[in-house]
Formats: sequence, structure tokens, C-alpha cells
Amino acid sequence: MASASARRHAQAAFQIALEQDELDTWRRDIEAIAEAMKDSLLVSFLESPKVYFEAKAKVLAQRLEGISPLAMNLTLLLVTKKRMDIADDLVSEYGRLVDEYRGIAHAKVATAISLDPKDREDMSHKLGDALGKEILLVTQVDPSVIGGLTIRVGDKLIDGSTRSRLEALKRSLVEATGRK
Repeated sequence: MASASARRHAQAAFQIALEQDELDTWRRDIEAIAEAMKDSLLVSFLESPKVYFEAKAKVLAQRLEGISPLAMNLTLLLVTKKRMDIADDLVSEYGRLVDEYRGIAHAKVATAISLDPKDREDMSHKLGDALGKEILLVTQVDPSVIGGLTIRVGDKLIDGSTRSRLEALKRSLVEATGRK
């Protein structure tokens, strides 16, 4: 889950990109920023209080050559506020906003056994029809599901797993024996 700061910065970048009709350009720029922030030597340099801001800006301009001036301003703001650590969350949150704007939802599906490609495609279409969106499906095998599946789309969870049914049965049996 993205931090509140990453969400705010992503929302601001998204609004600017939307107004300028540059959603994909901004996505590339933000990804470039996040990639640069994976360089521990660069981050140490940027975090150093002994280095003047102008020197940091110059190094970033060289390292991030080709990104838009507004994206560079975002980078410099992150450096000034000492928030370079949110770069990955910024990429994720910005991508989520763009996908949401374009009617694309991400679904995570956990099953006890691996799904074949046809089942994945069928599930993606059924979820898409139910939600009225294009679905990008990510599947994972989770033996604790036992059978059935769990689906997470955004903050919604659909739990059709055998494990959850067994837990519900157990609770109802405990309640029934506790009342007598």
C-alpha cells in the first residue's frame, strides 16, 4: 500500500499529466526517477547535507536527462523533502491512477493449483464483464486456499476458498454447541 505522501504526489502528477495529455510521458518520467533512486550511491549523495542543492540538481539533470521539466521539479521536491524513498510507491500509485482513468482494473487471484491459460482468460473476461472494466489478472498459487479461489480487485475481496468455508462452518458449529 502506497504511503499518503506517495498518493498525494502521484495524484498531483496525474492531474498535471491529464491536463497536458501526457499520461504516458509522465509514467516514463516517474519510472526513470524511481529507477535512479535505486542507485544507493546517488541517494547517499542526494541525502548528504554537505552537498549544495545546486550540485544535487546538476547531477540529477545529467542522470535524468530527457525527463520533462515538471517531472524534474517533482524529483527536486522529493530531494528537498527527503522523500526519495517513496519513488517506487509513486510509480505504483501513478500507474494505478492512469489505469483507473483508462478503465483498467488489476485483479490478484489466488488458487490452490495453477490455472491454465484458458482458465485465466475466462476468469479475466468474467471479472471484466462483472466490473465493467478491462482486467489485468495476476495469479498466484497458494496451497492454504485448499480449493476454490480468492480474488482481490482494489480494496474488494471475493473469498470463494474452501478454507474460508471450512472456517465459517467451524464458527457456526462452535456457536451452535455454545448455545446449548
